[in-house]
Amino acid sequence: MAGPNLRQRIGHGFVSRQVVAENAAIAAAQQGAEGLSPLAVGGAKGEAFFDFMFGELKGKGLKADDEPLFELAKAMVEPDLPANDPGQAALDNPDIPAGFTYLGQFVDHDITLDLTPLADAQADPAMTRNFRTPGLDLDCVYGAGPGPHRFLFERAPNASGAMVDTPRLLLGTAEATRENIDKPAGSQVKQLVGHDLPRNAQGVALIGDHRNDENLIVAQLHLAFLKFHNAVVEHIRGTVPDNELFNQASKTVRWHYQWMVLHDWVERLTEPGIVAKILHDGRKFYRFKTKPFMPWEFSGAAYRLGHSMVRPRYNHNRIFRSPDPHLAEGTFNFFFRFTNLSGGLDSGTPGQGTFPSNWAIDWRRYFNLPAPAAIKAEFNHSRRLDPLLASELGRLPGVDPSDKKASLAFRNLRRGVQIGLPSGQDIAKLMREKIAFDPISAAEIAAGGTDGAAAKSLGFHEKTPLWYYILKEASIRGGGKRLGPVGARIIAETFIGIVQGDAASYLLQEGWKPHLPADVPGTFFMTDLLKFVAAAGDPNGLADPLNPVGD
Repeated sequence: MAGPNLRQRIGHGFVSRQVVAENAAIAAAQQGAEGLSPLAVGGAKGEAFFDFMFGELKGKGLKADDEPLFELAKAMVEPDLPANDPGQAALDNPDIPAGFTYLGQFVDHDITLDLTPLADAQADPAMTRNFRTPGLDLDCVYGAGPGPHRFLFERAPNASGAMVDTPRLLLGTAEATRENIDKPAGSQVKQLVGHDLPRNAQGVALIGDHRNDENLIVAQLHLAFLKFHNAVVEHIRGTVPDNELFNQASKTVRWHYQWMVLHDWVERLTEPGIVAKILHDGRKFYRFKTKPFMPWEFSGAAYRLGHSMVRPRYNHNRIFRSPDPHLAEGTFNFFFRFTNLSGGLDSGTPGQGTFPSNWAIDWRRYFNLPAPAAIKAEFNHSRRLDPLLASELGRLPGVDPSDKKASLAFRNLRRGVQIGLPSGQDIAKLMREKIAFDPISAAEIAAGGTDGAAAKSLGFHEKTPLWYYILKEASIRGGGKRLGPVGARIIAETFIGIVQGDAASYLLQEGWKPHLPADVPGTFFMTDLLKFVAAAGDPNGLADPLNPVGD
């Protein structure tokens, strides 16, 4: 935030040295002062567009043809090991539970939407429109709010018996399903009210962003946020007027979500304390004049780190797990089947396309929640932050396997070239003018297995695609558990910037701290959110709403 917002920020007691400097620079520039460098080369068009964080390198993107990019992509594949192979542990990141892989996807859908097809990436990427506001405002959950998007909300009788809209978000039902074909007739997982996204007669999810019905885990995460909002509504009911319930609840939800993203997600990926450090010292690289824009270096490279975190299979619940499933393994491809956007949920008729109750998620297997020892043994860690992707991502469903675009790694590498992303080395060199760190060398990039050998043979060890560079840096400097210095700065500054640039964010509220129930008062992590939702009760009378299918 800058310029006209300075008075407001002083009033809230949150004015960093950077805010003062930005406002001074804007005022001087408006007065025609000479010799001032711009606050940011990019972002002139504001929050509706993508642009470059490192504008000094605009027009100096890495050049590469499809064939060498595809050769590198083919080398970026992790070993395809059986579920019970001891080598699986070496592929896991013990510091980041697998649920964060999909929380990251949920957050991505909240802040970016680029509708430009891969083949049509524009010559001037600064003109690419972002159809999401680049802020952690949960527009993917709330849409335009009550009224404009009233289909997102429950209706209930008022005191006079008339049906009216309520401040609660609408939930869906998971239909009763047989647990196992070899069990007696009548053995089933019962209908679970409130354990699916709300859907229309064709199975289409009634949510603020259709992409959150792309795979089962992100769909269940979206559902958790719907329930979180409803739990907050009931938590504050009676303390505010009824006509303010939605506004107060949604504000509480957004502020706790923003705090959680910065401190539970960003700091897991980067390093503890980085948020406070950047807030104190100011952002060095992600700068904007009035409103945040969405940096290409973030959306086209750094934040695609989640693709490295995907597992080929998951212990989803007691029915779908490895190595001894009741019905089938919880394979990555299965998670697309039970959605509408990617799979077969296409009917409102039970048994003909509705979400089956036996696929309801066991959150204890995805986040660090209390669970019996047997469940902890089946806990899902994310995969290591490194240049290797699960083999399933090299053969995307619905794409001809002979087509290069069946490889997600190729898509990412090609996209980076098309939008003009600089090499990792060029960005590292620019960053070292402002912060001290040890960049990875060409020799380090060339080392480390088939991907390093491929990078060297193609010359990418000296001029490296930014996405691959950031993953390689995480593997070398972060030990596969955290991002290295280039990736960490791009991620942390972008997230902090989009929250600082939101006039309605918690950062502009003097002295605000999370106040909902949490294991550590004054904090709020994803596990606290799930526990808060579970404590709000379950309409099915379940003893453990975190695990609706049961042990």
